[in-house]
Amino acid sequence: MPSNTTAPPAKKKGRRARLIVLALVLALVAGVGCGAYWGVSTVRGSFPQTTGTIRIDALSAPVEVKRDAHGVPQIYADTEADLFRAQGYVQAQDRFYEMDVRRHMTAGRLSEMFGKSQVDTDAFLRTLGWRRVAQQEYDKVLSAETKKNLQAYAEGVNAYLKGRDPSDISVEYAALAFSNDYTIEPWTPVDSVAWLKAMAWDLRGNMQDEIDRSLMTSRLTPAQIKDLYPGYPYELHQPIVDKGAVDKTTGKFDPKADAKDGDDGGTTGGGDAAQGIQSQLAALSESLDDIPALLGPNGNGIGSNSWVVSGKYTTSGKPLLANDPHLAPMLPSLWYQMGLHCRSVSATCRYDVAGYTFSGTPGVIIGHNDSIAWGLTNLGADVTDLYLEKIGTQGYVVDGKVKPFTTRDEVIKVTGGPNRPITIRSTEHGPLLSDRSSELEKVGQKAPVGNAAPDRGTGYGVSLRWTALQPGKSMDAVFALNRAKDFTSFRAAAKDFEVPSQNLIYADTEGNIGYQAPGKIPVRTKAKGYDGTLPAPGWDSSYDWKGYIPFDELPYEYNPDRGYIVTANQAVVDEKKYPYLLTRDWGYGSRSQRINDLIESKTKDGGKISPDDMRTMQMDNRSEIATLLNPLLLKIDIADPQVREAQKLLEGWDYTQEPDSAAAAYFNAVWRNVLKLAFGDKLPKELRVDGECITVRVVDTTAPVDEQNKPVRECGERDPDSAQPDGGDRWYEVVRPLLKQEKNAWWKTPGDRLNAPTETRDQLLAQAMKDARWELTAKLGKDVSTWSWGRLHQLTLTNQTLGTAGPGVVQSLLNRGPWNLGGGEAAVDATGWNAAGGYEVIWVPSMRMVVNVGDWDRSRWINLSGASGHAFHSHYTDQTDMWAKGELLDWPYGKAAVEATTRDTLTLQP
Repeated sequence: MPSNTTAPPAKKKGRRARLIVLALVLALVAGVGCGAYWGVSTVRGSFPQTTGTIRIDALSAPVEVKRDAHGVPQIYADTEADLFRAQGYVQAQDRFYEMDVRRHMTAGRLSEMFGKSQVDTDAFLRTLGWRRVAQQEYDKVLSAETKKNLQAYAEGVNAYLKGRDPSDISVEYAALAFSNDYTIEPWTPVDSVAWLKAMAWDLRGNMQDEIDRSLMTSRLTPAQIKDLYPGYPYELHQPIVDKGAVDKTTGKFDPKADAKDGDDGGTTGGGDAAQGIQSQLAALSESLDDIPALLGPNGNGIGSNSWVVSGKYTTSGKPLLANDPHLAPMLPSLWYQMGLHCRSVSATCRYDVAGYTFSGTPGVIIGHNDSIAWGLTNLGADVTDLYLEKIGTQGYVVDGKVKPFTTRDEVIKVTGGPNRPITIRSTEHGPLLSDRSSELEKVGQKAPVGNAAPDRGTGYGVSLRWTALQPGKSMDAVFALNRAKDFTSFRAAAKDFEVPSQNLIYADTEGNIGYQAPGKIPVRTKAKGYDGTLPAPGWDSSYDWKGYIPFDELPYEYNPDRGYIVTANQAVVDEKKYPYLLTRDWGYGSRSQRINDLIESKTKDGGKISPDDMRTMQMDNRSEIATLLNPLLLKIDIADPQVREAQKLLEGWDYTQEPDSAAAAYFNAVWRNVLKLAFGDKLPKELRVDGECITVRVVDTTAPVDEQNKPVRECGERDPDSAQPDGGDRWYEVVRPLLKQEKNAWWKTPGDRLNAPTETRDQLLAQAMKDARWELTAKLGKDVSTWSWGRLHQLTLTNQTLGTAGPGVVQSLLNRGPWNLGGGEAAVDATGWNAAGGYEVIWVPSMRMVVNVGDWDRSRWINLSGASGHAFHSHYTDQTDMWAKGELLDWPYGKAAVEATTRDTLTLQP
């Protein structure tokens, strides 16, 4: 529930804050002091008209926009073109500033809005070339029908913009007007396509893990790194698809076939190329942190829950489908709820669909039509590889030959300052990311490299190969999903859903349920055991991709015998029983197995699952690591009476993480300190939290004898949102076997001036309990009876461009919260926090829905914030209190249900 009197969130250097520009903040503050200028009329001037009639030249016939009590629109039109024109118009009414920022971000043009502070971010984004690839998709790949829909959407957006001053569109533009002469450009179809690249970027898979493993080599042995990246626990957490195999006769995946142990797609290893490039990869990691995180910190925590239950096990006798994507909390929410209805569904007007959309993109991303429902979670396939490139002035080396770079020149326009020209170089693998960092300009000159490396010469570069940097058809797939009527047409749509690779779940009104793993997923060489977990030597072509997994060979299920399907970022299929390597960096299955267990417990002995049961499962907040660790904590003999007082909180605790739970607060603090002592303080500075310093001994054989192994003070360099150990379910799996090894080396710590060294598990756990007691005393007070998890674990919704680093007056105007939340990292109610960085909520179930298939009007949904992107509008955060409590809103779909809930009707007239 909301809280305004509790402990403030920890200070952080979060990536989302890097969109902040001092000039804009000062301009807004100055504006607040300008009296009448910032009066009620200025604030309300940008609010949308939701009743009456508006004329739009582009329309061919009248369109109705019916909004409910929360401002959620349902659009009714006679033609598809008018439907998407109206979608563009209505989304622009509510969210255009958000849309404008997104398109500047995807195009690497933030400096045009916010000034020189964004030049480096723009340069990195230009190097990736999202907008350039989106243009290629639109010009050469997307279908004529998709282009027509995109163009109609753009016409609707531009109809809204026509004749409006920026300050009439959003209050943020009024602030921008103080500091520059920014003008709004017309919307284009490519602006919509480019947004899918941003979505693909934050769901790109294991790129950060690839960097982190490489950085660890400076301080940890290969065996230690393997400890920190254990294999997926198939014996504990079942994969999505538990049966099926690729039929060698047909060359297709058969979900009914018996899978047998076989080729697992390669063995772990990256060769020697990844060794010794720590400074380069650390700089690359910093560049990644600087990119605005529109979806959230990339890594193990990002994902989603979705599951579908057959009518055999439901109270309705029809399938029930639930979905809640876990993404960054932002204001406004990433999602925009909407219905798109042809008044008469026919061959010429085929859409009758409702669900969650992206502002700036036509169609519905997650939802249902009159025949099927679908949900998405991140599959997590490894679709990126970093290549270490041998570079020189003439080009780069491949198989002993020098190849010329592909180059292009671009100019970054900077408001209030001089333009900055940049040159972008690419190898055959992809853009040379190392060109975007001063530290990376001399890549490899100091780095010791293994025997696999060629002569050092002038150094090395780092390039990126990523499936999303090739033109694809994902926009075609969105419209095809919206029109799909059965599992065959659903799979046909999924075939074009190339990036990001998502788990797609399915249910239809005939009672069928299904699953499809889509995506453009590379096939890597097996000759040298390369599996994409470490950077590859770009000078050796045997490390290049060997095409992509054929769609017909990707795993799927249709009406499995068990009667339900769960996807929560766990392994898709047992890698030993599947001929291709999808990734080695799955989520480790804590959430998915908990959902499986909840379904099984509810349906045993003939039990049935209701829609409310699905909602209750979404709010399940049990800590899985507590079930393993808490019994050990209770057995430790604690002498200090104040630490013992805290320990008593854990007695009788049921492992749930409610906002008012003192036990959850203390346990999570202990868990955080266990990770810090056992692992965090042993990691290289590039992975530890920025500014947190420890004393270490660094062996330097080049130093004089009396200087070798000398203690030094070393400070962390990583953004708190992406530092390690983050405490996710990978760390559950790291710790699980160690709990049975009381004298494992990971339990050893050197101690400090206040604490003795530890040698055993129980000694370290006792130290963590002590440290947690005093940490929470400082944060929550000495009286443990006043402690609560929610006071530590808070959510603040932050305006996406003013962030958290502006003056307090700006934050109070545009930000909302905090809310005290339950749930936690790797719980089903995945209110994620990074144990290295603190307890603040950094990703959330960004929406929740429970679809009652066939009885659509009994479906329910909720958004994180609200329909409006206008800071002072009544629909800015009008769903957040309900979201925080786990409540859902009724989701009208049929014409009668929509009419019954309509509060405002707007007619768009040609």
